[in-house]
Amino acid sequence: MNIDSVDFFYASMPEVTLEADGSQDALLVRVTAGGHIGWGECEASPLTSIAAFVTPRSHGVCQPVADSVLGERIDSPADILRIARNVGRNSMDLLQAGHTWSGIEIALWDLLGKAKEQPVWQLLGYERTYAKLPYASMLMGDTPQGTLDRARLARANGFRAVKFGWGSYGTGTAADDADHVAAAREGLGDDAQLLIDAGQIWGDDVEAAAARLEALEKAHATWLEEPFLPHAYVAHSQLAGRARTVGIAGGEGAHTVHMATNLIDYGGVRFIQVDAARIGGIGASKAVADHAVQRGVTYVNHTFTSHLALSASMQPYAGLADHRICEYPVEPKPVALAISSNHILLDENGEVRAPDAPGLGIDVDLAGLVPYLRHVEISIDHERVYTSPDVPHRVSEVV
Repeated sequence: MNIDSVDFFYASMPEVTLEADGSQDALLVRVTAGGHIGWGECEASPLTSIAAFVTPRSHGVCQPVADSVLGERIDSPADILRIARNVGRNSMDLLQAGHTWSGIEIALWDLLGKAKEQPVWQLLGYERTYAKLPYASMLMGDTPQGTLDRARLARANGFRAVKFGWGSYGTGTAADDADHVAAAREGLGDDAQLLIDAGQIWGDDVEAAAARLEALEKAHATWLEEPFLPHAYVAHSQLAGRARTVGIAGGEGAHTVHMATNLIDYGGVRFIQVDAARIGGIGASKAVADHAVQRGVTYVNHTFTSHLALSASMQPYAGLADHRICEYPVEPKPVALAISSNHILLDENGEVRAPDAPGLGIDVDLAGLVPYLRHVEISIDHERVYTSPDVPHRVSEVV
């Protein structure tokens, strides 16, 4: 079968704030081929991602993503890899191409799984799935008391692992951050995993990050996530060498396979976190998972948005028994929840699994997304080159 169409649906909250919450808007991707439909999601700026699909070519290796996708054969996972390589070559100098392709690639896996009546994880070569321990992914409280309250709430909701990050963490003194970490541990109790996310706050300042290690070790934190920019491999390695019980985690900012594998090979991370909707899709994520297994590093999914994105992020390591921890978007904005009519829920053991259903196993609900949809038109020399697909009853418009 051939790829007939690729459509984008831009949705957002009525007001998008400055908080570090990527669930405030979304770019949903629909791909059709051979009478089948697949859905994916791009984790990037929606409008620039759409533009990368339709932009006129600048030269031979700065072509629109559309030129490498539309009309291509899609009958097997090998076809997805072939198209990925074409996008990488033909759109080499179009830096947003990787993010745009990520959502399309996810949709192709979903479509292929539905066409073959197999879950994506099975198409990836896994024979079965293993339960994952979800961690509630939360922003740090405004005060240590706020962090304490949020930790207690997460425990009351059945989570045995919780991650706190961003907010004021890293912006004040090490003593201020230590108070938040201690409050988080107090709220969680002694038997839950505590994870801390610095959100790249220190750039490549190893001393600033190292000043937080004592408090993290005292609180028995599992990891310190993204202390530096994702490509600051030397800084990661130096901090990893100074950490004792706390592992260094990172990788969500990787938008190529090599950025992630370099963090493993040269950055010394113990946990590699990959976002399928950024790195180039599910196939690219699986390549990183395979590399992590070979190097003895724990693979972790990254997602903070919808359950469609959550399912996509779980597929690459669904069949790895020893890679258990799983990021779970516990406080997504309503627009993220509206994307699908079904969600991946915690079972009686407080664990989650990748869906055992064709494709990604997530039912996209365009009708539920209608209140959040935005209309997009792109024109060049007064000629329209892109317009949003028709969905009845849109309530907002962006031109």
